[in-house]
Amino acid sequence: MPKAVLLDIDGTLVASNDAHARAWAEALQQFGFTVPETQIRRWIGMGGDKILPRVDPNLSDGTEPGKSITQLRQDLFLERYLPHLKPTPGAVELLDRFAGDGLLRVAATSANKTELDAIADVSGLARYLDARTTSDDADRSKPDADIIEAALSKAKVDRTQSFYLGDTPYDVEAAHRAKLPIIALRCGGWTQAELAAAEAVFDTPADILADYERALRTVGSQR
Repeated sequence: MPKAVLLDIDGTLVASNDAHARAWAEALQQFGFTVPETQIRRWIGMGGDKILPRVDPNLSDGTEPGKSITQLRQDLFLERYLPHLKPTPGAVELLDRFAGDGLLRVAATSANKTELDAIADVSGLARYLDARTTSDDADRSKPDADIIEAALSKAKVDRTQSFYLGDTPYDVEAAHRAKLPIIALRCGGWTQAELAAAEAVFDTPADILADYERALRTVGSQR
């Protein structure tokens, strides 16, 4: 049985991927960059350090206008979309089961601290998180493994007794770069084929809960 679960938040435990895509599209549009929301949706799961250069190779979250685009996107997300966010089906119940079984629960997300704290509070998930790691703790967002490595270090978690829970191919790649098995969820909008490299794939957290013992055996057996 694993002793810790590292948690992606957006799309995995909170139905927020569409909201992030809309906020990005609106912010970019205000700075003269027209990118279809459907295209941006495919990039959600990475941080701004990865998304902005895909819009324009000259854009960076460390220089203007990338810094201002990033700040506007966050403002739009927090003001327009955050109040309407809900947990994905079974997210609260699954975290409660993890807690009851004594698993350490560590957030490892490409969101920054401000966004993670706000999302965790509005969704009711805050009380289930033992530790939180965000893009503020890492140089590079997913699919690089920096955030996961930072989470392992911050929470003093042994990777051989841990697994990751995510919803995008970027989560799968980051987990495997960090040598962690991963359970992937389709509720974030990605297909079975796109998540096929994960050790296990389920539709929602509720589906993990319905087949809980097998799900944890799957990630535990990868050791």
